[in-house]
Amino acid sequence: MPNGFIRQNDTMFSSLGDYLLNTNPFSPTMITILISVGFIVGFVNTLAGMATALSYALFMAMGMPINVANGTTRVGVLTQFAVSSFIFKKEGYLDTKIGTKVGIPVAIGALIGAQLVAVLNPKIIEVVMGILLPVMAVSMITNSKPSVRKVNEDKDKLTPFKFIVFIIVGIYGGFTHAGVGILIIFGSVYLYGLDMLKANAIKQFAVLLYTPLALAVFIWHGQVNWPVALIYAIGNVAGALIASKVAIKWGVKFINWCVAIAVLSVSFWLIYKQF
Repeated sequence: MPNGFIRQNDTMFSSLGDYLLNTNPFSPTMITILISVGFIVGFVNTLAGMATALSYALFMAMGMPINVANGTTRVGVLTQFAVSSFIFKKEGYLDTKIGTKVGIPVAIGALIGAQLVAVLNPKIIEVVMGILLPVMAVSMITNSKPSVRKVNEDKDKLTPFKFIVFIIVGIYGGFTHAGVGILIIFGSVYLYGLDMLKANAIKQFAVLLYTPLALAVFIWHGQVNWPVALIYAIGNVAGALIASKVAIKWGVKFINWCVAIAVLSVSFWLIYKQF
């Protein structure tokens, strides 16, 4: 690749970084960027997951430490999943009983994870994120066609094993929201025998249950940029609203493709950035 092309790209990204770092967040352009990125994240997270990494990248480019970027993102997460949970429930795809059984251990784990992320060195967080996300991607790819169990009386029971698994998921979710939706879908499909659409609805509800607890920890530590969070949340809500309608209309196969694409995309990005 010609050196001139590389230098041109470096200059372009450097200029963009300078712009995001130095521009007033309340300028019309920055408000548009925040809402647009919020919309994309809300849309993709509702259909699959892992899009929250975009908000981390944007907020850190604006000069926020990763802890503050993490806490600021949670405001949009809360509003986004409140909207999507309401729509999935209204349309009959959300089983709140199973959602609660998933959400309670996830919420317990989220409290632990959020406390860890609030006190650990940001560099440690970045390294852990870089390790955990590709592990999730590999798990989803190698188990891309799980066999949904036949309906039986024990299917919906919250066993100690399920409880522990979802606590671990919650710890990760409290630590960083990016990718936790994939883990919740994964657990709902394999442990509760749900199809991908209903598992996705469980994901919305479980995240809605644990996010206020995780957010409270970030607020306690002063790690939420409220003006940016509220502007960004507008896009989150709009994205979640449209994506929920799309998911219900297009069904299970569409969700399968969305999850696969999300996993492959993040996996590719994590590998590519090492070169």
